[in-house]
Amino acid sequence: MPDFELSVTICSWNTIADTRACLASLRAERQTTEFEVIVVDNASADGSADMIATEFPEFRLIRSETNLGFTGGHNRALAERKGHHAALLNSDTVVHPGAIGTLLEFMRANPEVGVVGPKLLNPDGSLQFSCRRFPNPVAAAFRNTILGRLFPNNRYVKDYLMVGFDHSEEREVDWVSGAALFLRGEVYEKIGGLDPSFFMYCEDVDFCKRTWDAGFRVRYLPSAVITHAIGRSTDRIANKMIIRFHRSMYRYYQKHHLASMNLLLRPFAAGFALAALGTRASLFLLKNYKDVVVRAVRK
Repeated sequence: MPDFELSVTICSWNTIADTRACLASLRAERQTTEFEVIVVDNASADGSADMIATEFPEFRLIRSETNLGFTGGHNRALAERKGHHAALLNSDTVVHPGAIGTLLEFMRANPEVGVVGPKLLNPDGSLQFSCRRFPNPVAAAFRNTILGRLFPNNRYVKDYLMVGFDHSEEREVDWVSGAALFLRGEVYEKIGGLDPSFFMYCEDVDFCKRTWDAGFRVRYLPSAVITHAIGRSTDRIANKMIIRFHRSMYRYYQKHHLASMNLLLRPFAAGFALAALGTRASLFLLKNYKDVVVRAVRK
């Protein structure tokens, strides 16, 4: 028998203040719900690991000498956990009172559900779109691109983001954000951890897709609430993250779309996907470059 019903795994990388707030919220949750907490520090340079060891000695700390990424860090924690189920949390999340217990009760009552995601809020209290449909090339072509600006009300992006869905209702969804992803132990036993070919980004989409393929369901549970400050660590190296995100997106299409296509059509589809994602990434990089130049001129 596992030592705990649940293990909470967190990856920390140069987010000392956010990590402190996250762990403090989990410490408060442990007053009413028993669970294990494992923090993998990905070679932070801001003193995060020492802070965790000193201020939160009741939590397990794994110091990695290299940056394992989101996937590598969580996979290491998952492999060493002592809990049956697991909850993957970003270090820039704050768990609201009762959220962990609510999610555990839901898992107990719904054995057919392999992954469940809570409602995520931005720090200002506004809704964060954390449950979505599986991505497709058409939606990607419209989201955050020139096409999207020309057609801001296009149905492809709205459908992908599920903006027409009342996020106060529980429902079945394609995938939920890896910022707060609770997975059933039986799912891990059947499909393993996160795919290591995704260093970060799209690993949550891929995991949920594999969960569905394994015969389990994915649910969105708004009665459990967590605040998430997006990009606190990745914003420090924005250009690298833009490239990494688009590489991961191509890897996802390659794995789940291109692999099932007719052999004759596959090269054309691969070329189109590469061109579309490459163009999109280039536009983001160009925008960042322009913003840097403008800031420099204003100084």
